[in-house]
Amino acid sequence: MKKYDALYIFVGIARNEALEANLEKALAEVTRIGGNVLEKVELGKRVFARPMGKHDAGVYVKVRLELDPLKVDELLKRYRLVEEVFRVQILAVDDRREAKIANERAERDAIQAKREAAAAAALAAKTEEPA
Repeated sequence: MKKYDALYIFVGIARNEALEANLEKALAEVTRIGGNVLEKVELGKRVFARPMGKHDAGVYVKVRLELDPLKVDELLKRYRLVEEVFRVQILAVDDRREAKIANERAERDAIQAKREAAAAAALAAKTEEPA
């Protein structure tokens, strides 16, 4: 099983309940062919650069999933039959790049924590001085 990022676009959705129902229907296809959904993030409604098929905006949802690499084409073929999914793009996740990004983020967080601790210590020392 390999990790993938899938970007779904749903159009013609007025309420959140409809989005959840459409998303669950789309993600059911992943589990139907033996994949796992790891996380999902709603990116919100965005206007298209140019109208596509009489639609000018759509709701974007990013989903991280695990799937057998041989089943990606089958999943894309299934999405052509699911009317609720306007567009979908599936990209493989590079584990080395993800690890590098996580390390860089941890280093930035450690540096920021040191700066905040130094600023708090300086503030504490300044307030302890008699005026």
